[in-house]
Parts: sequence; structure tokens; C-alpha cells
Amino acid sequence: MAHGFSGSAVIDKPIDQVFAFLAEGTNDPKFSPRVQEIRKTPAGPSGVGTIFESTVKDAGMKSSRKFEITVFEAPTKLRWVERSKNSVTVPEGGYDLEAISDTQTKVTIHNTLEGHGVGKLLVGFAAKAAVKDAPAFALRIKAAVEAS
Repeated sequence: MAHGFSGSAVIDKPIDQVFAFLAEGTNDPKFSPRVQEIRKTPAGPSGVGTIFESTVKDAGMKSSRKFEITVFEAPTKLRWVERSKNSVTVPEGGYDLEAISDTQTKVTIHNTLEGHGVGKLLVGFAAKAAVKDAPAFALRIKAAVEAS
């Protein structure tokens, strides 16, 4: 059974700048404390097929994650799918961006979590924590983008 969460924030930056910051997935550690390190392949601009491999720390445990961009519609829509094999994965996630004005952008992040093996027992707890953190997560994105 899949579980989802989402969070939104209005960022005081133009939509093109917000999209560029988020599309460069190596910025994730600036707003996601669980991301310990991240690298992108291939080098160069992000697009459909770009892979981000990261080491994350959840509940005191490190794991490797591999995400692929599946939709890249600048400046309004990014989608990804997790390609790694972990007990809890993200089969679909993304950002939706909406220009509020020339200088403000509404960003919404959403992820679906799915459990595999023992993860079927853990996914409910992970989803509950993600739902609880979603508003703060969106505000961390806002702060990171505005500081860039």
C-alpha cells in the first residue's frame, strides 16, 4: 500500500530561478538534512534521464538512494522515480511550480512512499513522519531557494 504526502510554500523568487534550483538536485542537502551526500550523472544540465545518487540518514540508519528524473517541463513540473531497492521507496514524486507574480513562486512537493519486505511494516510510520514534516520541509525549500 502506497502512502503520500505533500507540502507547499510561496518563495520570493521568480519561477525560472526556483525551477533551476530544484532541477539541480545536488542542492537537496541545503533543505533536506537527511541527505548526507549526493551526486548527479551525467554532468551538465538536468533533464529526463538524469540520475541522482545519494546517501541519506533516516532514523539513525544510512542508505543509498538512486532517483531518475522522468518528467522535466520547465518551469512548472519535475517528476522522479526511485530506482534503488530499499525497504521504503518513492515510486513517484515531484515538484509543481506556479508563478504567483514576477517575483513569487508557489512550489508544491509531493512524494508517494511504498514499503517492500519489512518496509511494508515501516512505511506507515515513515509516511506519518513525512506528513507531519511536510509543511516544515516546504519552508526549508523556501529558505534554501531564497538564500541562493
